[in-house]
Amino acid sequence: MRLSNFQLNHKGIPAMHATRKLWTWLAVICVLSFAVLGWVGTEIYLTAPPIPKQVVSTKGAVLFSEGQVQLGQEAWLSAGGQQLGSVWGHGSYVAPDWSADWLHREALALRAVWSQRDFGKPFDQLSVGQQAELSARLKSEMRRNTYDASTGIITLSPERAEAVAQVAAHYVGLFGSDPSLDKLREQYAMNAGSLPDALDLQALPAFIFWSAWSAATDRPGETDLSYTSNWPHEPLVDNTPTAGAGIWSIASIIFMIAAIAGMIFHHSTAKEEGDPTPPKSDPLFDLKPTPSMKATRKYFYVVIGLILVQIGMGAITAHYAVEGQSFFGFPLAQILPYTVSRTIHTQFAVLWIATAWLATGLYIAPAISGHEPKYQKLGVDVLFYALLFIVVGSTAFGWLGSLQHLGNSFSFWIGNQGLEFTSMGRVWQVLLFVGLLFWVTLLGRGLWPALKTPSESRGLIAMVFLAALCIGGFYATSLTWGPHTHYSMIEYWRWWLVHLWVEGFFEVFATAVIALLFTRLGLIRASTANSAIVLETIVFLFGGILGTLHHLYFTGTPTFVIAIGAMFSALEVVPLAMIGVEAYRNYQRSKSAPWVQAYKWSILCFIAVGFWNVVGAGLLGFTINTPIALYYLQGLNMTAAHGHAALFGVYGMLGIGLLLFCLRGLSDRAAWSDKLLAPMFWSLNIGLAMMVFISLVPAGVYQAWASITQGMWFARSPAVVHSHFMETLVWMRVPGDVVFSVGALFLAWFAVRLLTGGKRAQLAALPVASANRA
Repeated sequence: MRLSNFQLNHKGIPAMHATRKLWTWLAVICVLSFAVLGWVGTEIYLTAPPIPKQVVSTKGAVLFSEGQVQLGQEAWLSAGGQQLGSVWGHGSYVAPDWSADWLHREALALRAVWSQRDFGKPFDQLSVGQQAELSARLKSEMRRNTYDASTGIITLSPERAEAVAQVAAHYVGLFGSDPSLDKLREQYAMNAGSLPDALDLQALPAFIFWSAWSAATDRPGETDLSYTSNWPHEPLVDNTPTAGAGIWSIASIIFMIAAIAGMIFHHSTAKEEGDPTPPKSDPLFDLKPTPSMKATRKYFYVVIGLILVQIGMGAITAHYAVEGQSFFGFPLAQILPYTVSRTIHTQFAVLWIATAWLATGLYIAPAISGHEPKYQKLGVDVLFYALLFIVVGSTAFGWLGSLQHLGNSFSFWIGNQGLEFTSMGRVWQVLLFVGLLFWVTLLGRGLWPALKTPSESRGLIAMVFLAALCIGGFYATSLTWGPHTHYSMIEYWRWWLVHLWVEGFFEVFATAVIALLFTRLGLIRASTANSAIVLETIVFLFGGILGTLHHLYFTGTPTFVIAIGAMFSALEVVPLAMIGVEAYRNYQRSKSAPWVQAYKWSILCFIAVGFWNVVGAGLLGFTINTPIALYYLQGLNMTAAHGHAALFGVYGMLGIGLLLFCLRGLSDRAAWSDKLLAPMFWSLNIGLAMMVFISLVPAGVYQAWASITQGMWFARSPAVVHSHFMETLVWMRVPGDVVFSVGALFLAWFAVRLLTGGKRAQLAALPVASANRA
């Protein structure tokens, strides 16, 4: 099937040959980086905090029996997991970080037990000397490692065992139905009876105790160094940043500055060809979409639907920070609890962005190669309905499992796994993995003629296909953990998926697609784009692969994780130093010829990606990136500020830009309305900026002060989260949310108009066609 001017240009040396050295460097860097990342995984597995068979007192009383820590982990995940508070800083922000909360409660309880036993009065009434004596004893007691590797038993003093029992009773009541804790549950945005099963309810404290024990107990042979590198900050037990956290933070900043200087020097001395003179007319004007290309249209309409649902769930989730169980007085949590609304909000963010990019790949493949494979449309249709089944099924079963408390096995296999951004049950993950492999197959069938044919663009096409292979293959990391896997290893593999899959290979794929589109439009030279995209991928993955470890500083990992993660994640900021130059070039390209205005809003979306890359991924990302900063900021609203600005600002705007580009080729030009796209674009970006800088950043700064001065437990406590200042900031988020939502509604209105306007244009053309035949 012939596709006009969008076919391959056979002139020049093949790009794969011209950039052979760069491709070799890319392969070497990927192999070495993944080898190191795999080695780190084995070390985490070997040195992770030990899970005890029993926790007993020196008098022989058994506090937690064999298997309870693992069962408690499963119970917490089924109750909402990372959507209901956090452990070791990873999770949601309304409920406490349970490891920090338990650690503080246990320390206070133990101190109180000693105070009553030794002095017969509360700690606050003791003299300064008596308080100092108990405070010193507390630090020694809490940091002493009494785990016996030969028996698998942790032994506690009778006084500490009493303190642990007190805190365990609090957690049983909190996750149970103790009416005296109703107010606290409302502040935590959790419902009564989160764990109706008696065995689960009794096991939950074992897991939370273990997470706090790992956070304060010195590693074997070490002093003042816990399994989590002294996270969270807790002055009562001398949990303060390690020297390594400070040293590697300084080193990473110096390394980043040097790398940025090197990049600027290279950019200023390199001789780059200017952009070519743009064609006099749109090279894609006569492009005739093939049946499979037309079949991608429904993907983009589903994307818009998912955006609207995600925004709605985000508004509900944000409101729960003020009313933990209601929505303006209506008891919404009875049918849509916080754990469900936040799960849908975070999961749909990944799903709609990924769907936009997957559909773009299916759209451009036949257009690039000039070939429509047999049964390609059928494959595109089958994949669409399969993905729709996965999205609806995983959401419905996750919601049902959370409401009905259907148990740990149900949650893991077909419900909500309780893991942020990777919450769908294992069955749905397997189906999605199969779907992604099928997508790669469809994409490969469409691109194969172009991959076989020497051309200037073959390097770009190869990069698109290799990135697609990685997208399909690396989703397998979501299948690596099981219901009984150690929590440190779950976090290791989860960040392979979230960081490398979403932030890594999807970004390489999208960047290569954009370069390929600009090449086809005649706005950049194919030879320049070939080398530039490989070089950019080298720079990005060189820092990005091992930069994954910056998420794992404090999750029970060896101390060298801080060193590697800090140094390499600092390099992720380096490419952003020149992004302003690229954004300006894209702006110039949007004005290079009158016909380019047809793609104005797609190009402006790509320019917005550059802005949010600098602000969201760069400035806000590096704010929490160094070990010393993340030590105090992990699990606070600064993380949410970075997440919103980067996830939507970068990946979301990229997805919308690609969506608009594809819809341009799939829609009647008479139905296209720039008047609707202008308010869409500006409302989304201005609303996002308002949301981030009026609400989330100030909230994050306030919590940072609380974390630094008193500890992580305080920064995540109701005293801070539900303070007048913090709740005011939640309400101050409303104007930005409204502006942002208006932008999404304009996008939906635009999409509806494409459908109805296109149909009207077709009907209007019928009489003309009949008259011509007559």
